[in-house]
Amino acid sequence: MTIEISSRETYGKTLVELGRENQNIVVLDADLSRSTMTNLFAKEFPDRFFQCGLAEQNMIGIAAGLAASGKTVFASTFAIFASCRCFDQLRMCLSQPQLNVKVVATHGGITIGEDGFSHQAIEDLALFCSLPGFSVVVPADAIETAEVIKSAAATHGPIYVRLGRPKTPLVYSQSYQFNLGKAITMRQGKDITIIAIGIMVAKALEAAEALAAEGIDCCIINMPTLKPLDEEAIIKAASETGAIVVAEEHLAHGGLGSRVAQVVAGEKPVPMSFVNLKNTYAKSGKAEELLQRYGLTAKDIEAAVRAVSSKKKTFHMPPSGKLSQAIADIRELKDEEDIGLH
Repeated sequence: MTIEISSRETYGKTLVELGRENQNIVVLDADLSRSTMTNLFAKEFPDRFFQCGLAEQNMIGIAAGLAASGKTVFASTFAIFASCRCFDQLRMCLSQPQLNVKVVATHGGITIGEDGFSHQAIEDLALFCSLPGFSVVVPADAIETAEVIKSAAATHGPIYVRLGRPKTPLVYSQSYQFNLGKAITMRQGKDITIIAIGIMVAKALEAAEALAAEGIDCCIINMPTLKPLDEEAIIKAASETGAIVVAEEHLAHGGLGSRVAQVVAGEKPVPMSFVNLKNTYAKSGKAEELLQRYGLTAKDIEAAVRAVSSKKKTFHMPPSGKLSQAIADIRELKDEEDIGLH
């Protein structure tokens, strides 16, 4: 039987554990503590919990002040507010001075219930990855969430952790250990590599089982840390399997797919395919209904694997001596397009 646990509940419980061990930890929330589960910390440590009300920008400023005073700060709200509403404060108050604040946001992606697109964080990873000095992490399940939060508390500097709302399947055992900036190979395979984050890791594993029955052997990599990115793991995967599919609950631009593609293009060009929200906002609906409507299911990953498998068969790298010239030719064509010479 598949065990499902919500990452936000695990976050709240892990904060309490850390609070007992470390008196220097303080927690902030923006009137959503029952949803982010920081209310568990507030109940046990009321003197170290700060309810900032419906003022997320101010919460980041307060977090910066506490961190500048030597505290290890966890600041929580919904992912949409933490990213879009607070971006200037994140940039000026946390990123530039490199303060020790952990922005742990729940309700990431579109799987948030029927609150609609105003509450769906689908740009957050792109925004946080753009901030110098920030680490960006998306756990795959509750077990990884607990390890990520413990690691965040022990790591100096600004970190963004994106969590979800619903209960999701466990993909790890209790013995799992998280290492910031390191990918984890969940399944060995020789034909195609699927790189996934968050809730898409479980769906990638499901897709791999179905594809195995068709004779397609998939390597599954969980890339929990978007920044710093495990470039070595990406290059190795491209070299060993010759094709990559990236799956994420995020817009097409600026998230994991963009970051992986940047590494692949620069180091080991191979055919790629992407499973994401493409370039659209989602409607209101139940989590599974939205995942199906916007192409974020195991079957969508299967389709992407089949598509990239076909590309792989016809893909030919230029001879090594001609690769630099091929890149130069592409850049020249791009320059001509930019200035209107068609």
